[in-house]
Amino acid sequence: MIKTFRYLKPYTWLVIVTILLVIVDSYVTLYLPDLMSQIVDKGITRGNIDFIWQVGGKMLLVSGIQVLAIIIMSLTSSKAAVKASTDLRDDLFKKIQSFSLAEIDKFSTASLITRTTNDITQIQQALVIIQRMVIRAPIVAVGSIFMAVTKDAKLTMILLVTVPIALAAMYLIFSKTMPLFKSMQKKIDRLNLVLRERVTGIRVIRAFNKEEYEKNRFEKANEDLTQTALRVNRIGAIIFPIMMIVLNFTVIALIWLGAKQIDLGKLQVGSMMAVMQYVMQILFSFIMISVIFVFLPRASVSAQRVVEVLQTEPTINEPEKPVLPTGEGVIEFENVSFHYPGAKETALQDISFRAEPGKVTAIIGSTGSGKTTILNLILRFYDVTKGSIKIDGVDVRQIPLEKLRGMIGYAPQKAIIFSGTIAENIRFGRDELTNEDIFNAAEIAQVNEFAQKMPEGLNTKIAQGGTDLSGGQKQRISIARAIASKPRIYLFDDTFSALDFKTDARVRTRLLKETKDATVIIVAQRVATIMHADQIIVLKDGKIQGIGSHKELMQKNEIYREIVLSQISEEEAVGGELNGR
Repeated sequence: MIKTFRYLKPYTWLVIVTILLVIVDSYVTLYLPDLMSQIVDKGITRGNIDFIWQVGGKMLLVSGIQVLAIIIMSLTSSKAAVKASTDLRDDLFKKIQSFSLAEIDKFSTASLITRTTNDITQIQQALVIIQRMVIRAPIVAVGSIFMAVTKDAKLTMILLVTVPIALAAMYLIFSKTMPLFKSMQKKIDRLNLVLRERVTGIRVIRAFNKEEYEKNRFEKANEDLTQTALRVNRIGAIIFPIMMIVLNFTVIALIWLGAKQIDLGKLQVGSMMAVMQYVMQILFSFIMISVIFVFLPRASVSAQRVVEVLQTEPTINEPEKPVLPTGEGVIEFENVSFHYPGAKETALQDISFRAEPGKVTAIIGSTGSGKTTILNLILRFYDVTKGSIKIDGVDVRQIPLEKLRGMIGYAPQKAIIFSGTIAENIRFGRDELTNEDIFNAAEIAQVNEFAQKMPEGLNTKIAQGGTDLSGGQKQRISIARAIASKPRIYLFDDTFSALDFKTDARVRTRLLKETKDATVIIVAQRVATIMHADQIIVLKDGKIQGIGSHKELMQKNEIYREIVLSQISEEEAVGGELNGR
């Protein structure tokens, strides 16, 4: 929790104002019982009217000052906490943006969402409480003890019994609730995960008629969180009754002991009432501290979770001595091996090949053979375990990430569609692209074919995730996004799988013209998509089993031949050879 305090530093003046106002509020709280005791000791008689008006006027004045101080204090403390949490949320988001896929997998998407939202909300509430209650409670408690002792030391000795009882109760509750708060935040992560899967997988869930199954999953996670929250709240709820019992018995003891001293003429009624007020304020301060002990443990857990993310160093870092490639986009893999963090088996082993501008390199293989991993390594979503990947002779680890990814047009295996218009999805925040660039990219990717049938063409708004589009339409938008900026390198990760053969052929024909001077790497499962590539790389279990043209591989590579004949007839395969000549 302490590490998050530095976010209050830019707003120190707000914190200082809050502390000063807290001191004013605390001083008035301590001053009022003394004024009241003066009136009681003086007695309310006709001869004391002027004195009563004088002291009463002081009470009204300081009470007004206290009300004004509390209002301003609420504003300044809230403003400082909100601004600090905004900065913290920004830093957390920037940190997450810098993470490689390895760090994202480590924390999970659901957990990162919870940390950015719920956890920071808990910290924000704690910062408000710390500025107000944490400072006020000790001041009032210590000040009240001093004032009570000044009024009557013997009567104040009752605190030697009541304060240890209150402290013991708070310690017991704190020790019980801290582990539960940690568990509760993890269960919020779990609930978010189930809910996210429920929303994103709605079509599959309905297709398999598993609404009841998902409902039970959610109810189980929800009930688990509810039970933990109820347990925490029950434990926290115990402290208030305990403190009230201690307070009431303390008041009874004070009245009993005070009445005896008044009877003996050793104490005035006003002084006894003042001591009673101060003792009540002391115990109320402990109640306030107990409330803090209910809020702060949860905020402390949230702060630990946020700091854990902020202190995690991304495995993909900017190069210390950046080098910019000056060639046309030649990609070279030199004895590249890679295994995913925590994985037992190697995903890629001794991969070596060269992809050149003006040529299409295709990668084919069974599921899990490492096709997508190769593209991920080029983009530096992960770094190679062994070997090197070079672009124009420069290791990708020496190229600034912005420059590296700026020279690549990437269409992922799963088309990602954002809320907004079709044109906005193609532009994707690249303001330097003109409307003509967007239209041309849409034309090449055959987006205009379906966009022109919509009410506003490319300016038609689509739902988040593209739920109102077909799989093929989403893939075409993804392709248009990749080619709109006319990069030097194109990576297509099985981007044509949802297209019908006719559309697939049209898109590839237009792409070949558009990318004739660029380096193109296509990952595909469908043989028809890659038969005409200049070179085809056959992968199996993370190893290259063959490199060559369609004709060469059909003659010499049994694995490739099996893949081809499992999808098309031998006559079609031969026809592909002839057409490729």
